[in-house]
Amino acid sequence: MTAPIQPLSQQKIFYPESDDQPMADNTKQFRYIVTIQGGLDSLFKDNPDVFVACDLLWYPVEGNNTIRQAPDVMVVFGRPKGDRGSYQQWRENNIAPQVVFEVLSPGNRFGKMLNKFRFYERYGVEEYYVYDPDNGNLEGWLRAGTELNEIDLMEGWVSPRLGIRFAVIENKLQLYRPDGQKFASYVEIDRQRELAEQRAIQEAQRAERLAERLRSLGINPDDV
Repeated sequence: MTAPIQPLSQQKIFYPESDDQPMADNTKQFRYIVTIQGGLDSLFKDNPDVFVACDLLWYPVEGNNTIRQAPDVMVVFGRPKGDRGSYQQWRENNIAPQVVFEVLSPGNRFGKMLNKFRFYERYGVEEYYVYDPDNGNLEGWLRAGTELNEIDLMEGWVSPRLGIRFAVIENKLQLYRPDGQKFASYVEIDRQRELAEQRAIQEAQRAERLAERLRSLGINPDDV
């Protein structure tokens, strides 16, 4: 006797956590992806209900593991921070990522990018940004109803959701926080930290020299 076939609707569906594709095809693309993700994660570090992810598979439809995309960077408002193997929307209060970034590589063809655009438009992305580091081209789309409409001028554009400002300087994408601080790579952040430490040491040494000078004049620096 053969076992009865379990109805498809009752079968447990496996949602892979990898699409077997590399996150980036080259160092330039990787650097931009990591800088964008890190900058956004830092921007919203104090907000427990903003989830920022990099190269994470997003499944918008329960029961279908073939409908999926892995944005280079995505931001979800209204969902808690934390580790995930994939973003299964029905387990996330059915909240779709509101903002998505894609950084192009030479392997990104028109057809592939068109499919991504249609996916993001269909499944509720509010803001979609695409940057090509090889030529400095930056494009963006903003949702109006059921459609993503192209943003006419991206230079100086401020994201309605993120509050960050976009600029392309010498063909290089620059993102600025609402306080004007530029998104930086890990190397740039480390250099900034080193400079801050050096300035602190110099200020301490200057203060000590001044204190010694006051003591030589018979003045207690603590009384000044």
